Amino acid sequence: MSQTFLVSRTDAIGDVVLTLPVAGQLKRLYPGCRVVLIGRTYTAPVAAACPWVDAFLNLDELLKQPEAAQVAALQAYAAAAIIHVFPNQALARLAQKARIPVRIGTRNRWQHWLTCNRLVALSRRHSPLHEAQLNLRLLQPLGFAAVPTLVEVAELVCLRAAEPLSTPWQALLNNRKPGQLNVILHPRSRGSAREWGLANFGQLARLLHQAGHRVFVTGTAAEGEELADWRQEHAACFAADLTGQLSLPQFLAFIAAADGLVAGSTGPLHLAAALGRHALGLYPPIRPMHPGRWAPLGEHAEYLVFDEPNCEDCRTQPTACRCIRAVAPVAVAARVLAWLPLPEALPHPKQ
Repeated sequence: MSQTFLVSRTDAIGDVVLTLPVAGQLKRLYPGCRVVLIGRTYTAPVAAACPWVDAFLNLDELLKQPEAAQVAALQAYAAAAIIHVFPNQALARLAQKARIPVRIGTRNRWQHWLTCNRLVALSRRHSPLHEAQLNLRLLQPLGFAAVPTLVEVAELVCLRAAEPLSTPWQALLNNRKPGQLNVILHPRSRGSAREWGLANFGQLARLLHQAGHRVFVTGTAAEGEELADWRQEHAACFAADLTGQLSLPQFLAFIAAADGLVAGSTGPLHLAAALGRHALGLYPPIRPMHPGRWAPLGEHAEYLVFDEPNCEDCRTQPTACRCIRAVAPVAVAARVLAWLPLPEALPHPKQ
């Protein structure tokens, strides 16, 4: 009988993408095993798009049930182990009550001393390792003690759109001339990262449009409202404005059918990299937000960072700093113009 492993990552989309190597490595360590990702409602489409993930447990829905039902739901998986990649006190208690045999957490979370029986010494803030490498260190109690290179880790950062792109959006992308690139710009970060700035994204849109390429702008409906004036100012440069128009599964399919995406250190950047598209990330040098920790991982992933030794002066800024905004739009455009058009990545729905 194959073993089941629960992998808990109950935070943002980009964090979940960089946890996918844990699921992939489990498949290598235990061929035929079943991997269940525990996450929040909005990350379910990411789990559905990952070939290493066999099932998704929605923590938001789980916690709505009475505690006895929550414990029973975990027990029903008959899991060999649970890996708390992102600490969640409520889930850690539930896993203990469900008597999951191996419960893995980090030593520096006090609640793990009470609820986990395998503790890994792991300090993220000052580590020189990438987030995906740090996540893999939690597999030490299961027999994986190596620190793989980023090239090796990138092989396990894999997504495939779980549903086909709807006909209107597909036709929109197909309406291009030979040699034209379909480039997605995602200006906002929802407060999760330092932002490059709307003026810079506007100049980049103009440069790409003038070079004959097709520019698409994406974001949530709320971000679209925030960007209303900016979108109107640069409307002539856009092949389409898609803010607020795509569900996450369709956004995944749209990225998979486009050539690439430019963004800060956001979920969409990591989605594009995992989907095998060109993914150009724009980063500040400040630790721990720098690309050494959060760079996108994928065959066509890359980043730009302005190497400013005094970026620590910008630490008090919530989403922007002068260092990231010093990355020149012409330098970003030069990277994008060096891209080669990519064949569409076909969806592979799970059976």
